Amino acid sequence: MFVGIDVAKDSLVACAMDDQGEDVFPSYSVENNRPGCLKLINLIADNANLLKPDIIKVGMEATNVFWEHCYRLIKNHEKLNSNFKLQLYTVNPKVVSNFKKAYTDLPKNDNVDAWVIADRIRFGRVENSSSPEALYRALRQITRHKFKLAQHIKAEKARALNLVFLKFSDFTQKSPFGTFTKASMALLENYTLREIVNTDIHELAEFLHQNSNNRLGGSTPIEKITTALKKAARNSYRLKPEIDQAITQTLSMTFDNIRFYQSQNKRLKKVLKRQLKAIPQTLITVDGIGPVLTAGIISEIGDINRFDKETNLASYAGLTWSQYQSGSFTAEETHLTKKGNKYLRYYLVEAANSLRVHNDRYKSYYYKKYNEVPKHKHKRALVLTARKFVRLVFALLSKGEIYQPRR
Repeated sequence: MFVGIDVAKDSLVACAMDDQGEDVFPSYSVENNRPGCLKLINLIADNANLLKPDIIKVGMEATNVFWEHCYRLIKNHEKLNSNFKLQLYTVNPKVVSNFKKAYTDLPKNDNVDAWVIADRIRFGRVENSSSPEALYRALRQITRHKFKLAQHIKAEKARALNLVFLKFSDFTQKSPFGTFTKASMALLENYTLREIVNTDIHELAEFLHQNSNNRLGGSTPIEKITTALKKAARNSYRLKPEIDQAITQTLSMTFDNIRFYQSQNKRLKKVLKRQLKAIPQTLITVDGIGPVLTAGIISEIGDINRFDKETNLASYAGLTWSQYQSGSFTAEETHLTKKGNKYLRYYLVEAANSLRVHNDRYKSYYYKKYNEVPKHKHKRALVLTARKFVRLVFALLSKGEIYQPRR
């Protein structure tokens, strides 16, 4: 018996068929909440009692997060699990869409989509999926939110750099300190170019010191810093006062966003470290892999026993390459497929970027790959290093061993 469930935020639409493709029950719609899902479970169980199938295969479209509650309730419900052999599948919406193209005259609606999902499960070659255990699911919630925060910070900084150029065009290139330091942001929020040029050096130095916790410049004399700053201000483009004021206000609000996201990021990092301690793992023993990267990788992989070998894990992360072959010709340059879990791929590539700096073994491998080609050197070497790291991740998590660098 094959059951397809089309999932939306407010509704679940189900359809079931037997192994010959004949309808067991027609399209049935319920609300996407606990009572609605229980109705659906009862309908499946009642029809299964009549049909007496060897196995019930239930597939649902993995639409956003709307499928998760339904999936867990069906998976753990005694009425289905105690009386029948139950297999659950989550199907990528793209897979459903592409499979549907084989039927040239089907309309697009939820009833048809549920039938198509059931038929796709009936055809086979769909991997039996699993929802992450509560421990991994909790960690994943945190790491994915942290990923989103990092994207927000990146976007706000890009926006801020454009505004800084408009306000103080020479600042990012000629300023003796970084754009997003506490002193820089305070200066750009409180001073116009004319004020920077005309303010006494000692007064400007005092302002910068107060807004940098007296850590500005390191060994560089403060007079040299303020002189460079004044020169950059003199060489920058001038704006009309009303435009400068509008840009300054917008820039100040953008800086506020950055400060907020950074504070959230620090807060989340503490929660992440605490959550990671609850999961037994040895990945963090690798030189160059800290708690953030470890948590990101662990949360996306979940139970390592889901993967029979490291190539399956690499495929899940999308760290595989397309093939192009025709006759005796085989293309040498092929693209990364980028299919699979984008979050896991992101954390693996970030880990490779850290390993090339902090781990001698991976640093050597990175530069070996870097020097093999004349173009796309860094990106290619980084992705290949990430692919190599997958083998280590699989070995450490499968065997529970502590990382021992080769001598």
